Amino acid sequence: MRVAVIQFPGSNCDTDCQAALASFPGVSAEIVWHKETSLAGYDAIVLPGGFSYGDYLRCGSIARFSPIMGAVRTAADAGVLVLGICNGFQILCEAGLLPGTLMRNNGLLFRCESLHLRVENTDAPFTSALRKGQVLEIPIAHGEGNYFAEPEILKQLEANGQVLLRYCDASGNVTTEANPNGSLGNIAGICSHGRNVFGLMPHPERVCDPILGGTDGRGLFQSMIEAVEKPKS
Repeated sequence: MRVAVIQFPGSNCDTDCQAALASFPGVSAEIVWHKETSLAGYDAIVLPGGFSYGDYLRCGSIARFSPIMGAVRTAADAGVLVLGICNGFQILCEAGLLPGTLMRNNGLLFRCESLHLRVENTDAPFTSALRKGQVLEIPIAHGEGNYFAEPEILKQLEANGQVLLRYCDASGNVTTEANPNGSLGNIAGICSHGRNVFGLMPHPERVCDPILGGTDGRGLFQSMIEAVEKPKS
């Protein structure tokens, strides 16, 4: 299985994602520079975290115009799995591959800490190896993670089961206190209507090895890998 990890100017979690993916047997993760125009031959695509183009204008707003994004869109339209983490989530929203937008955190502070997430739906390629209601502990590191969408879009996301992760407390309770950034509905991650594009603000690649303090991020990558490797009927 070949996974493309897109590298933009300012990406700083690209090699972390590459290492996390390469820790799974049979997975080859390759860094792909943003000026490339083809992603042919790749089974999945990851847009990693960081500060693409220095977050000038607005997070992800310049990266959406990188040459590689045309190839990302083509791959997504063909059903290829696309995962956007933190800045990658912001880029996917800016590019229109996911609905809504990420705004400045409530309180206007950069939040860097380990938080709990509740798995809301396992009927998606990125959460299928997890349990509905399972609580994960995964770190965040962002200043613009406040998810916002118009009421009708939020209604559709909920109705279609596109909200895959929510911020919660250690017991799985979704509370205002557990929300680090003001995201509507405590939303931490959503998928596209077709379920093959997924964006989340937390960093699963940072908890994929016990030496890093946890392995709760592995389930998300494992789900993606199993979905790709699953025999097509």
